[in-house]
Parts: sequence; C-alpha cells; structure tokens
Amino acid sequence: MLGTLALAAATVAAGAVVAPAQAEDGLTMVAIGDSQAAGPLVTTQNSWDCLRSDDNWPSVAARTIGATLTDVTCSGATTSDLTGRRFGYMAPQLDAVKPDTDIVTITIGANDLNLGVLVPSCMQPLPAPFGIACSSYQPDTYSSQIDAVGARIASAVQSVHTRAPGARVYLVSYYTYWGTSGCYPIDPIWSVDAKWLQGIFDRLNAKLAAVAASNGASYVDLATPSRDHGVCAPIATKWVEGLIPTSAASPYHPNALGNREGGAIVAAALD
Repeated sequence: MLGTLALAAATVAAGAVVAPAQAEDGLTMVAIGDSQAAGPLVTTQNSWDCLRSDDNWPSVAARTIGATLTDVTCSGATTSDLTGRRFGYMAPQLDAVKPDTDIVTITIGANDLNLGVLVPSCMQPLPAPFGIACSSYQPDTYSSQIDAVGARIASAVQSVHTRAPGARVYLVSYYTYWGTSGCYPIDPIWSVDAKWLQGIFDRLNAKLAAVAASNGASYVDLATPSRDHGVCAPIATKWVEGLIPTSAASPYHPNALGNREGGAIVAAALD
C-alpha cells in the first residue's frame, strides 16, 4: 500500500523472489500486489526496486504452510502493473502465475486511488481549529473510483483462473490504520480526517470482499484483527506504523510484528 511513501532512490535489479521448497506436497504460491504485501523496509529487502522484504506477510504465510513462494509484490504497484511492465522493465505480475500454481494472493488497489498522496496531504502541524481538515476540501470520488478498481481486480482474478485453473485465489485486505478517531498529535492527522481516511480503506476492503465472492476467490480479512493494532496502539503491540515509525517499516505500512501476525492469519486461511 502507499508505495509513494515507500519508494527509495537506490535501485538494483529486481526479479521475483523464490523461496526454497519446503513441502512434500510441492505447494506453489504466488504473491501479487503492492507495498501492503511487499513489506517495505522491514528486515532484509530482497528488492530495492520494489522495497520487498524477505519477512513480509506472504513470506511468513508461505513458510508456515510449507509452500514454495514466488513473490512479485512491489511497492507502488497499481492494477496496471498486473498486466504491464512496472518501471518499463519488470514483467507483469500476472506472468508469475503458471499452470501448476496452487495458491495466489492478491492485495492491490490503494495506489490506483492515489492514497500515497492523499494520506500525507492530510497531515496537520497544528491542532484544530488551526488549519483546514482535508476531508472538507478533498472531493470524495472514491466510491466510483473503487468500483472501477474492483472491475480491474475482478479481471485479474479471472486471468488467474485462466492461467492456473486449479489455483485457489485469495484477495487479502489492507490493515486498519486509524480506527475511528486517530490519535492526534501522536499521529499528525486530525480525528475527522483519520475517520475519513480509514473509511476509504474500509470501502476498498469491502470491494475486495465483494470481488472475491463473485469471482470464485476467497477474502482474507486483515482489517478486523488489526483494528486494535494500528498507528495509535502502544509500540509493543502495533502492527502498522504512523508518520514517524517506531520500528523498522515505511510510514503507514505494516512493521515486522504486523507482517508476522498478518502472515499467520493468511496462512490459517490458506491451509
């Protein structure tokens, strides 16, 4: 998610990361999506182009169920990168899906909505009323945008079914960030805007669930279990970081604990 906040200047060659086979049954898993799944700046990065971690939730889930993982998640990715070449040289993410692929996870959509720009635009240096709430002047066209994104994700799911008829497909939600009120000034977004921003993510997650239900896929909910572990949670229990990270992670992305917990939840759904 929010790859605009995560992209670094350093660039090295980046390909899909394949974990060693661990399962006797030869399970193969492909992870598709954006920085919400890629794990930017969490532990070891296996791709600086994509800011992708060896310990992101897809890696945790694959290790837990003993699957061989092909991870093509990439910070900043949009639905156009599922069929097009990101940066002009990366293979389309859907190309990682092969006829013998068993499991495909997909987390995508936030960057199509340009949320990586919207979120920082809502940061406030001063408490209310010394400023203007971004929800008061930003046009909320997100419901129609989310509908369009949902249609593109549905097309991607159908493409997976065509490429790998036997694969199980899972649409994995975004985490919960602010809950219902935020925690200004710990995270410098006013309560009214935190509630509004979280509502956009909630609408996107609902669309992912609807697309899964109508396209032969399953929905994995990370939003509900992370509700008490957002940017306002105590450092020891937070799964996602705020503007100023308290552990190694990109702002407004899951940290190491969040990836471990998210990976366990996804693994339970996959198993």
